Amino acid sequence: MAYERLYLAYLVYFNRDRDYFECHEVLEELWLARDKDPLYKALLQAAVGLYHFRNSNVRGGMIMLNRAHEVLQRYPADMLGINLAKLAREAGDYARKLETYAEQPFGYYDLTIELLDPKLAEEVAAAGRDILPSHPQRRGPQRPESSRRN
Repeated sequence: MAYERLYLAYLVYFNRDRDYFECHEVLEELWLARDKDPLYKALLQAAVGLYHFRNSNVRGGMIMLNRAHEVLQRYPADMLGINLAKLAREAGDYARKLETYAEQPFGYYDLTIELLDPKLAEEVAAAGRDILPSHPQRRGPQRPESSRRN
């Protein structure tokens, strides 16, 4: 099975670069191309939840990770070549911890999407050779240079 280019880019940004803004950018494009498939939306929300919490938006992180958990847990455990059950569980655990963050604060930590399909792992590695990390990572949408005022 050949995986979609945008899905591969999402996995590179998620696991290698921890660049959750770029995860959102690439997976939103795929989500729209796939008629707003709820599975892709949930994967997108997992990245957005991490992005929010890393940027001190506890409530936004909690909401997005909880939504991701709710949807991801409805799918087979090993869909799309990844350990979807593990990601669903970890997103839910993270969301629950964020619910009590004010009383029990903790440091930000990343999640890793476990690749189960060896073919997917090969394709992600190949895609990663063509994707340069964003340094520094974008903190939000940016207008093209040509549209900025001097």
